[in-house]
Amino acid sequence: MKVASLLPAGTEIVAAVGAEESLVGISHECDYPASVLHLPRLTWTPVDPAATSREIDRAVRDARGDGRPVIGVDAGLLRSLEPDLLLTQGLCDVCAVADGEVYRLADAFARPPEVLSLSATNVAGIMEDIRRVAAALERAPAGDALVSELESRLAQLRASAPAEKPRVLCVEWLDPIYLAGHWVPELVAASGGTDIGATAGSHSVTISREKFATLAPDLVIVMLCGFGVERAKRELELAPLPDLGVPQVVLDGNAYTSRPGPRVVDGAERISEVLREVGGWGG
Repeated sequence: MKVASLLPAGTEIVAAVGAEESLVGISHECDYPASVLHLPRLTWTPVDPAATSREIDRAVRDARGDGRPVIGVDAGLLRSLEPDLLLTQGLCDVCAVADGEVYRLADAFARPPEVLSLSATNVAGIMEDIRRVAAALERAPAGDALVSELESRLAQLRASAPAEKPRVLCVEWLDPIYLAGHWVPELVAASGGTDIGATAGSHSVTISREKFATLAPDLVIVMLCGFGVERAKRELELAPLPDLGVPQVVLDGNAYTSRPGPRVVDGAERISEVLREVGGWGG
């Protein structure tokens, strides 16, 4: 089976269930595992990834306003690879190509591939998507085993969670400020905290700097979508958050919190470490 993945989470799931050799093409954002980086890139974006948070936000809004895609597909290259399975998503057209366009492209193939659209908005949805991808790859037992392992790790975190639950604020974008939603509140809860910015399964939401300054967390975690630690620190220098008088920690949002794939559990474990090491919550 030949698989084309148009989103990083899809690529990571394929690799995690032991089917990496099936991948024939990946998105321009796919960067894990390192062993897939040689594969053809099937997507592109007119948005400059080196721009500031404010500039990226403006470029995305302008593209949407003009009816232009935020992420496009190299249809010719995709067609030439003749995939049997095409992985896309229906959650966010900033993070990956809109699935409606993918279905239209697939229908135009001489031999249309199966299109599997990932749609998780919470942890349970991520686990279900893992199982769906594994089943499509005829690796259902591997998918079940991976989900069991991930759920076991989350259960261990919950069992060791502190009795005192710190109030945590998770920031996904800086300019404008976005508070992380979807599965992030569940990662915080599994780690022993209470997310005061969003509820599980909800969309990430913008908040004014004035409103942000009125919140009263015990800890602020900056986990910028698509950015690693060093890039996030540079963005913070350009657009610092209002000082709430509590610790502020930067995590790798690109790897561990913004992608609905197996490494969200790594993200929960890192949040747990932050609660212990920075705030002294937990053992």
